[in-house]
Amino acid sequence: MNAKIITLLVLATGSLYAQENFEKLVKVLPAQSLSPDQYIIQKFKTNDVVLLGERHIVKQNLLFVQSLIPILYKQGVRNIGMEFGAYENQPLMDSITTATQFDEKRACRMMFDYNVTWAYREYVDMARAAWTFNQTLPKSAKPFRIINLSYIYDWQKFTGKRDAETMKAVFPKGTVDKFRADVIEKEVLRNKEKILALVGTPHAYTKYGSPYFLFNGDNFCGYDRNWLGNRLYEKHPGRVFNIILHQAFIKKTGENYQSVSPLDGTIEKLMASNQNKPVGFDLVNSELGKLKDTSINSTCYQNFTIGQLFDGYIFLKPLKELEGCTVINDFVNEDNIAHALKQFPDPDWHEKITTLAQMIEFIESNSRQVREQ
Repeated sequence: MNAKIITLLVLATGSLYAQENFEKLVKVLPAQSLSPDQYIIQKFKTNDVVLLGERHIVKQNLLFVQSLIPILYKQGVRNIGMEFGAYENQPLMDSITTATQFDEKRACRMMFDYNVTWAYREYVDMARAAWTFNQTLPKSAKPFRIINLSYIYDWQKFTGKRDAETMKAVFPKGTVDKFRADVIEKEVLRNKEKILALVGTPHAYTKYGSPYFLFNGDNFCGYDRNWLGNRLYEKHPGRVFNIILHQAFIKKTGENYQSVSPLDGTIEKLMASNQNKPVGFDLVNSELGKLKDTSINSTCYQNFTIGQLFDGYIFLKPLKELEGCTVINDFVNEDNIAHALKQFPDPDWHEKITTLAQMIEFIESNSRQVREQ
């Protein structure tokens, strides 16, 4: 038998195995999944902290989390933690969500205090959703709380260099994920309460360490395990569960980075076989978690699987149906543009912004990019 025939037989056998494995997963998915809201509630039966890792500015993610408030409260979970919010404004947040009338201007100002570019309706409306629910409660009942996990940074101090001296000036209260972990400890865990925290995907890592080049590391790799989830999981193993919200992954080809469908399209193919029903399912200790991930998440890992990245997965819609958040008109305006330009975050990651028109375009483009992923 010549080499060409052997090669074709090997490829055919591999293809057959992949197809059989996929068909097995198609059968497993309905039996091992729940609706997204019930999946989250299930996780609170054995955990005090559930971290949701989001790709920022996706409308469906925010609307989903808003819809959870009555369900969470019924199960004794009275807190949602938000990465986009300054802890300095926690008394203001508590007053807004328990007032007799919702004050949108104060809610917008609170978001502007934290991030001058975060002009997105669905994030501000998290406070409105809590306020709306709290109006249904008896006056004697504990209110539902939105907890601001971050603090106000000082981007005016940024020199253009990301060294220790500069970043200490920009972040005067220390490493942001340590600060966030401390807030959750103080506001939630010490009071024997529970929290659902919506944060950017890396901040939700618990057991996974994000890889980076390290000259003296084995295989020249180091692993960052200082994210919010890492810190909480190390201190409270068995009480912290993390879930990734369906999102594009990043893959490196040569020197180029591009957004790709998770697991080279396997997740979306599986969801399509299930009529794209919104579902939540385990990755840890499951057949679904054994699926190989070859994105940049796998850098420095051997035979990396998605179950090493997160404990659970929530699918709401296919990538092509996800929408960017609604931009709030006049969030940045002639009255506050001078301050916004001084406090523009991560200026070295973007083209220089010098005018109100450029600021508005920057804000709108971030929302458009969700559609283009």
